[in-house]
Amino acid sequence: MSTNKQQATLSGGCFWCLEAVFRQLRGVRKVISGYSGGALENPTYEKMHEINTGHAETVQITFDSEIISYEKLLEVFYSIHDPTTLNRQGNDIGEEYRSVIFYHNDEQRDKAEMITKDFASKIWSGSIMTEIVPLEKFWAAEDYHQNFYKNNPNVGYCQVIINPKLEKFRKKFKLLLK
Repeated sequence: MSTNKQQATLSGGCFWCLEAVFRQLRGVRKVISGYSGGALENPTYEKMHEINTGHAETVQITFDSEIISYEKLLEVFYSIHDPTTLNRQGNDIGEEYRSVIFYHNDEQRDKAEMITKDFASKIWSGSIMTEIVPLEKFWAAEDYHQNFYKNNPNVGYCQVIINPKLEKFRKKFKLLLK
């Protein structure tokens, strides 16, 4: 990976929602839905929802830092989900929907702590529940979860949950769109 190619690994509710948003940003090269933060090796969607694996639905974003900064990705992240609710985003309830920034190095950790303090705490009135922890392992989700919104725009979840989130995101971050 060249010096301007970096990765961010984030959890903030349903990975379908996060993936749909981050794919639209200039400078984002790839977004993979998956799982992080748990103990089970090779987790699956079914196992994660049947037993407590400790994993969160996560996206791993490959981005060009000369076009979009890690800090800007975190500002988008904090703007598109509610980081003040523990283990919940809307009707999605459980540890797998918790808010987490999985940092890849000390610089990302420092930036995540700064953005949480200087940005998130100013746009949200409650306590920020987002965990900031080192990335240990990212597991890609099953193929049918990848590009879910793009491949299934007429599914009810996409219409009722993702479309309003995308509309709000597009208005707020129109200058960052591809």
